[in-house]
Amino acid sequence: MRAVDIIAKKRDGDALTREEIDFFIQGFTRGEIPDYQAAAWAMAVYLRGMTNEETIALTLAMAHSGKVLDLSSVAPRVLDKHSSGGVGDKTTIVVAPLIASLGLPVGKMSGRGLGFSGGTLDKLESIPGFRADLDTDAFIAQLRQHGIVVSGQTHDLAPADGKLYALRDVTGTVASLPLIASSIMSKKIAAGAQIIVLDVKVGHGAFMKTDAQATALAELMVQIGRGVGRSVAAIISDMNQPLGDAVGNALEVIEAIETLKGRGPADFAEHCLEVASQMLVLAQAARDEADARAKLGAALADGRALQKFAEWIEGQGGTARVMDDYSLLPRARWVEPIAAPRDGFIAGIDAQAVGLTVMDLGGGRAQKGDAIDYAVGVVFCRKVGAHVTRGEPLFTLHANDRAKFDAARVRLLAAYEFSDTAPPPLPLIHQIIR
Repeated sequence: MRAVDIIAKKRDGDALTREEIDFFIQGFTRGEIPDYQAAAWAMAVYLRGMTNEETIALTLAMAHSGKVLDLSSVAPRVLDKHSSGGVGDKTTIVVAPLIASLGLPVGKMSGRGLGFSGGTLDKLESIPGFRADLDTDAFIAQLRQHGIVVSGQTHDLAPADGKLYALRDVTGTVASLPLIASSIMSKKIAAGAQIIVLDVKVGHGAFMKTDAQATALAELMVQIGRGVGRSVAAIISDMNQPLGDAVGNALEVIEAIETLKGRGPADFAEHCLEVASQMLVLAQAARDEADARAKLGAALADGRALQKFAEWIEGQGGTARVMDDYSLLPRARWVEPIAAPRDGFIAGIDAQAVGLTVMDLGGGRAQKGDAIDYAVGVVFCRKVGAHVTRGEPLFTLHANDRAKFDAARVRLLAAYEFSDTAPPPLPLIHQIIR
C-alpha cells in the first residue's frame, strides 16, 4: 500500500477498507507518513466524509495505535464525560470532582483548544503547577489514589489521535463528523472508561450547527461505544450563546470554582447538573434523574465536591489555594467593562464570534504549537433574554494588548443582536440519546 493511493481514493469519494485505514493511521503514528500527507488525507475526509464502517475502523485504529488501558484493577467501573467542543464550556472542571465526590471514579483523557473552542487542558493549566501531561503509570496512580484524573493524550495512549488532533486544528478540518467522532471515541476507548456520557454541542458556537448534524454525531458515537462494550449516552446541548458567563482559560476556572461553591451562573450550573445526573443514572448509581439530582445537590451543599476539586488539583501538582485566592491565577493588564450601545432586549450573542475573538486575544491557538495567554477573555454581565439600558455594563473584557483589546471590543459588540421585544428563551438541552 501507498499513502498517496489512500489519499487519492478518499479524494475521489470511495470508501476505504479497514486495512487501508489501519495502514495509514499506523504509518502516521510511526512517522512514516508525514504531516503534509496526513493533512491531505484529513481534508479528503472532511470533503468526502466516511461511512459508519469507515468511522468505526478509524476509531479503533486510533485507539489501538498505542495502549488501551484496562482499569478493572483500579475500580470495577470508571466514568468519563466528553464535550464535542463549545464556547465557555468548562463543564469537566465541575462535573469530574462532583461525580468523584460521590465515590465514583472519573478517568478522563482530554484535549486542548480546537479552533474557536476552548480546551479543558488549557483551562486547567492556567492553575499554577497543574500537570496535564501524565504518563500512563501516573494516570493510573492518580486515579487509584484520588478517584479522579484528567490528563492529555500521552505517547502511549491513542498517539495517533494526539497527532491528528493538533493537525486538524491548523488545517481547516476540525468540523468533520467522522474525524470528531473518531477523535472523541478513540480517547474514550484508550483511556479505559466503561461508562461514558457525551455532551454534543449544537448551534452557532459549536462544530455541529444543526440538530440533524448533532444527532448524527451523537448517534454515531453511541453506536461506536456500544460496539466495543461501553455504556454510552449522549446529551445534545445548546451552543447558540456562550455557556455560562466566562470565556477564557483562567476566567473559566474561576467560574467553575464559583459553581462548586454554589454561586455559578444558572445556565452553567444547570448544565453541569444535567450531565452529572446522566452519568449517575447510566452508572446505576441513582434510581432516576430526581434521585441523581438529590445526591449531587447534597455533595455541592456540604462541600464534598469542592474538597474533591482541591484534592484533584493538588494530586496533579496544582495549587489548590486558587479556590480561595483567585489572584494566584493569571490576570490581564487591561480589565474594563464595556457598556451596552442601546436600550433593548438581548436577542442573540454569536458564540462563534466570541470564541474567535478570545482566540485572537491570545486565549486560543491560530497555529500548532502557539502559546496560550491564560489571562485573556470576556465575562458577560447580560445574556440572551435580558433587558439592558444604554450605558450599563454589557461585558467585561480582559486583554494584555491594547490594540487587541480595542479590536475585541468592536468585534464583541458586533456579536450582539438586540430587539425591542423579548426573544423566546434558548433551550439548554435539546435531547438525550441513550
